[in-house]
Amino acid sequence: MELTIINGPNLNLLGKREPEIYGAKGFEEYLEELKNRFPNCRFHYIQSNIEGELIDALHQHGFSADGIILNAGAYTHTSVGIGDAIKGIETPVVEVHISNTFAREDFRHRSFITPNAAGLILGFGLDVYRLAVESFVHK
Repeated sequence: MELTIINGPNLNLLGKREPEIYGAKGFEEYLEELKNRFPNCRFHYIQSNIEGELIDALHQHGFSADGIILNAGAYTHTSVGIGDAIKGIETPVVEVHISNTFAREDFRHRSFITPNAAGLILGFGLDVYRLAVESFVHK
C-alpha cells in the first residue's frame, strides 16, 4: 500500500513549536515509528509552508497513491484551493489535526477540506496519523 502524508505550514516545527499543544516529538521521528509499525506500507512524506506546493503534491499523488493523509495546518481554515484540489483527484484523503481544532479559537472550527475528505481525525496528538493509516490499511 502506498500512502502519502502531506503536512502544511509550521508542521516542520513539530517538537519545537508549542509542545503543550503539538507535543515534543518531531515528525520525522514519528514517521520512522509509522514505517516500523506498518512495514507493508510505502510512505511518501511532503511538508511545505507554501499553499501552492501542497496543491501540487495533491495533484502529483492524487491519481497514484492508495491514500493521502493531509494536515493542511492553518490552510485548512482558509484555502478554497486545497479543498478544490481534493475534489479534483481520485485518491481518498483523510484530514488530520494533532489538536482538537473545535476546542480552540473559533476560526479553527471551519474547514475547506472536510467536505471533500473521506474522513476527519483530530485531537489525538501525533496518533492521528496512525489512526489515518489504519483507516486505509483496514478498509
